[in-house]
This record gives sequence, structure tokens and C-alpha cells, in this order.
Amino acid sequence: MIGNAMSEPTFATLVSRWYERNARDLPWREPGVGAWAILVSEVMLQQTPVVRVLPAWRAWLDRWPTPAALAEDTPAEAIRMWGRLGYPRRAVRLRDCAVAIVERHGGEVPDRLDQLLALPGVGTYTARAVAAFAFSQRHPVVDTNVRRVVCRAIAGEPDAGPATRPADLVATEKLLPAEPAAAALASAAFMELGAVICTARSPRCAMCPVESVCAWRASGQEAPSGPSRRPQRYAGTDRQVRGLLLAVLRETTGPVPHQRLDQVWPDDVQRTRALAGLVTDGLVEPVGEDSFRLLGDGPPMVPLS
Repeated sequence: MIGNAMSEPTFATLVSRWYERNARDLPWREPGVGAWAILVSEVMLQQTPVVRVLPAWRAWLDRWPTPAALAEDTPAEAIRMWGRLGYPRRAVRLRDCAVAIVERHGGEVPDRLDQLLALPGVGTYTARAVAAFAFSQRHPVVDTNVRRVVCRAIAGEPDAGPATRPADLVATEKLLPAEPAAAALASAAFMELGAVICTARSPRCAMCPVESVCAWRASGQEAPSGPSRRPQRYAGTDRQVRGLLLAVLRETTGPVPHQRLDQVWPDDVQRTRALAGLVTDGLVEPVGEDSFRLLGDGPPMVPLS
């Protein structure tokens, strides 16, 4: 994904103007929304559609409007509130992040990129997203949508590949205006363009604000056919079994007998493997010899002598 001679400010300006007229009305984009709310939204939006995140985000912030509020609660309650958003380790990591924010930064989300990157569960994308969208800083915020936009418009390639590379950050940063607030706006605009116009398999090029300067359109190449990623099977997988086990544990306060968990899935080997995975992932902990509970859902365990 290497840039060409396209006028970088012109590209950013075109997309930013389009964004200001057409951006979706999402609550974490409203003026005055704080850094904690933006951080929560970014964690929830990882691999989860906006329509599913909206009610969960509101409920989460109603209960824990600050990092300190979440830090005072248990990991079990974070897992319960996460519900069925998927990838529930994000809930535990978000609570760990809240604890770190309280302990290291007095309960305020830090505005320095290095400090954001040092928080538990905060990676390259999330740290830069919070720095840009919460603090109006100039950083390349690169997700799948942004990589696709830059790869097509600048490099003339139909697909950006499966993972973000250092070169993607460099190419995107070259497109950002020098002024930090304008760069933050452009970062949001690039992301929105990839999400709603420059989509993976059905791009709406006629509605794109940079169609006239898009290297991919100029090349005449077609969009890749078929799914952008191989669909993951769910039915009958360990993921399904883990979800069923977690559902029982979320609905119960305190320990759940092994016999109750045995009822959720008939295959003993697969059920045992899924339960062990939940323990390994720090979502569930054993209680005594024959019960399990969500992490931290009760008094600390006393090691057997």
C-alpha cells in the first residue's frame, strides 16, 4: 500500500467534506463525549457490528460512566454486562484497563500515545483511535476499512490484504493534514468511507467523493468476488459450547455445579475442552472440586492446603 503523487491534502479534504455531510449519527461521535466513552466504543466495535454495539455501549456507560466505577466492580460483572457481544475476553481486558487508568493516571484516560499503548488490552489501532478521536491528535488510525480505502485510492490495488502492516501506517499518515484536528477528522472520514462506500465486495463508487482521483478506478480492475474473509462456522464448534457455558454462568450468581454445566452440551470431551478454555482465558474459575463461577464472582479463592 504505497502512495503515489496524488495531492495528499486534496484527498483528505475531499473525504473530510464528504464525511461532514454524510457521517452516520453515532453517539460516541457527539461533541463532548469523553475519552472513556470513546475507548469503550472502540473496544466494543472490534469485530462487532455497530447495530449490536449501540445498546451495549449505552448500558455499559450508564452503569460505569468512569474508569473508576468499573475498576471498583468485579470482572464477573463486566463479563455479565458484555452479554452476547462476542469475544468476551474484551470485557475483562476493559476492566483491567480501567484499573490501570485509576492506578496510573488518577482515573483519567491518558492522552499520550505511549501511555495509551501501555494500557492492558489496548493495541496499535485502539490507542491511535482514542488519541485521534478523543484528543484530536494527528495519528494514522488504520483499521480494515481505512486500509481498503488507501490501498484502492492510492496504490490502485483492489484488496489490502488480511492484516495491518507498518507500511499501512506510513501510507495513511502521508494522507493526513498537518493540523492535528484536521488530521483527526480525516482519520474518522477515511474509516467511514470504507465502512459505507468503499466496501469490500460491493463498493458504491458512483457515490465516492474521491472517485475521480482513485487509482483503482482508473486501473479498471474489478472488485474481488466472493466473501472478503472465509466465513467462520459457528454451529457445533467450541465457540458455541463456550457461549452456552458462559450463558449459564452469567445468569447465576456464584458457583455453578459441574452437573448443571454438563446439561448444556452432550459431548463430554468437547464440553470439557470448552470449559477448560474459559478457565485458561481468565473468564471462569473453578470453585472447590466440582463447581465453576465467573472470574471474581465471589470471595477470593483460598488455596487448598
